[in-house]
Amino acid sequence: MMSKQNKPKPSKKGKHPKKGADQQGLSINKRDILRIARLVFEQNEGRVLTYKQVCHAFGKTNMGQKRAIYQALVSMAEAGELQELEPGRFVRGGLAQERLEGRFDYRAGRASFIPDDPEIDTLPLSDRALSNALHGDRVAVSFVRTRRGEYKRVQVVEILERREATYVGRLQIARGYAFFVSLNRELREDVFIPADKTKGATSQDKVVVRITDWERKSKNPRGEVLDILGKAGDNSTEMHAILAEFGLPYSYPEAVEQAAEALSGEITEAELAQREDFRGVLTCTIDPRDAKDFDDALSFRPLAEGGYEVGVHIADVSHYVQPGSIIDDEAYKRATSVYLVDRTIPMLPERLSNFLCSLRPDEDKYAYSCIFSLDDEAHLRSARIARTVIRSQRRFTYEEAQEIIETGQGDHAEAILTLHRLAQKLRARRFEVGSIAFDRPEVRFELDEAGKPLSVYIKESKPAHQLIEEFMLLANRTVAERIAEPSRRDITPALHLGRGGKPAFVYRIHEAPDEEKLRGLADYVRRFGYKLQVEGGSTAIAKSLNALLEAIREKPEEDMLTMLAIRSMAKARYTTSHIGHYGLGFESYTHFTSPIRRYPDLMVHRLLTRYLIEGKPSADAATLEDQCDHASEMESVAANAERSSIKYKQVEYMLPRLGESFTGVITGLADWGFYVELEENKCEGLVPARDLSDDYYVYDEANFRLVGRHTGRVFTLGQRVEVVVAQADLARRQLDFALDEPEMKRPESRRLLRRY
Repeated sequence: MMSKQNKPKPSKKGKHPKKGADQQGLSINKRDILRIARLVFEQNEGRVLTYKQVCHAFGKTNMGQKRAIYQALVSMAEAGELQELEPGRFVRGGLAQERLEGRFDYRAGRASFIPDDPEIDTLPLSDRALSNALHGDRVAVSFVRTRRGEYKRVQVVEILERREATYVGRLQIARGYAFFVSLNRELREDVFIPADKTKGATSQDKVVVRITDWERKSKNPRGEVLDILGKAGDNSTEMHAILAEFGLPYSYPEAVEQAAEALSGEITEAELAQREDFRGVLTCTIDPRDAKDFDDALSFRPLAEGGYEVGVHIADVSHYVQPGSIIDDEAYKRATSVYLVDRTIPMLPERLSNFLCSLRPDEDKYAYSCIFSLDDEAHLRSARIARTVIRSQRRFTYEEAQEIIETGQGDHAEAILTLHRLAQKLRARRFEVGSIAFDRPEVRFELDEAGKPLSVYIKESKPAHQLIEEFMLLANRTVAERIAEPSRRDITPALHLGRGGKPAFVYRIHEAPDEEKLRGLADYVRRFGYKLQVEGGSTAIAKSLNALLEAIREKPEEDMLTMLAIRSMAKARYTTSHIGHYGLGFESYTHFTSPIRRYPDLMVHRLLTRYLIEGKPSADAATLEDQCDHASEMESVAANAERSSIKYKQVEYMLPRLGESFTGVITGLADWGFYVELEENKCEGLVPARDLSDDYYVYDEANFRLVGRHTGRVFTLGQRVEVVVAQADLARRQLDFALDEPEMKRPESRRLLRRY
């Protein structure tokens, strides 16, 4: 029997709030249970109460009502309001707050916390829990954990490390201050810019801003203008803005330029003594018409014993760029050249990329070479890797080489035709053993002097492109095999193995596709009458995929099914793990052929020198892996920037075509509408669901379609539709289309040049 001292204090609203109801055996409303239980624990702060003591506040209760009260107390414990010390005994306040560290993520209006501990899932955050955190910051959060291990009341409590980030946008200027506004959805609030931190920018300028601080009590972060990119809408301004948005450099540090200018291009006798001399062998380059950085060349000569010697000669950047130098540090940070629609942002300063290292015609150049002895069927007899000196006798454009292939006439026609024949044999054999024939069209623009797009065309892969591609693939593969297969005697020089066996190396890998994604793809293509094999080994699957890609060629569903097939594949990346390249069907593969524009290729050159020439022990695998991760990440960033520049030019190209009709294919669907790619020029835009005025459409994700709730009308991937260009928003790089149908209520066509 409970003593007066141990009885919990009753609610002021009555000692027996449910008296009479319990005596009739009626259930107690859960809302009332929670209300009264909270009052009981508030009036008994710090005391441990059994569920029976809590029941006392309800008057006389039967077993069913006691169970309801107990379950309510358990739910309060799970929510963190109470702590259940042991079954049936509770105390107010929940568990003591715990702490986690990790990264704050904020995109598209959704906030979350990504713990450092990979065993803990990403935790969503409410708007009230964000404090002054910015996307990418390392933060600490406090939380309580329920009896079932769930995380509750997650709250950002400390900013451990600010992410170094810049943002691109425009200023809204007032007297004495300005606010920076941006379309970047990582920013939660506009940024306050004091008048003395604007650098004189006007509201017409695009600027780069850095956040300097964000006090807890301030609604807006504070920042400063770092750079004025120029007037919004100008071509160079917009291209630089794209680079800045992705954190990519749009200019070279002066100190790096000066270091590059100080490098000597002299070909010395001491260096020649350490290299094979190919200056007397027919050598040429084949590149795009506007190329300046010629990083690969081919040499050719028939062999007396039959067959051919083909040399793949690559610019020896490692001769000029030394590890740890100011030029090397900048190249590593960039990791890749970036190719926007109208310009190249090189990984190396122009002095190196276009002059010292570029394999320009009629100039002696240092190279790193892979020299092959091939029989008449393009089978490899032997290969050797060597540092060389070369002299290109002829610079071909792809168009010139293609004309020789088609007509049989032109400079060095015999060599070009033989290289073409050998390349086609290599190509055929590659597909026989499992290479996958993805051939997505590439959009290109003809621009005027101001960068305005005059026309759009699609780049085709012709035999001249394939000639270069096959010999570059052969070189990349052979270099990887030299390291991965030390016992190979047909590739020289021999690998000097130190202790520990196979040395650490940089590979370009492509993992096998996820089986579940492949099955999903197979199920979907079956609806169009096609088959895709998903069992029987990687070669069988690759051949089946190639058969599918060939079967859909020039069919209405080609673009859609090709896109879905690509999405089912893993993403290629750099790593020290020797996994192989699924898409190419190679057990060993690396990147060796483009050190002017890719840092991993420069790493490979240095490792070849270390292992094949200097005979040093293995490089540190962990350091190499970190460098590989950085290169893979920067490759992805550069690709996103390149796509953004294409999107900008597509919108700019379509601005004068507002209100015009086009035929397109549906390439993507979502809750908010569907995306259409125009057949004529490959420009892509959105048909918003809100503008489909004939019905309310629901997204059927499993079947890649939008379905009208009342009419049953369906829009699906690959479907051809007639559309009108309704809106063109340059600021967002976004096109909006409307269905070209009388019954559809079209939005008024307008070009949007948003102020932000």
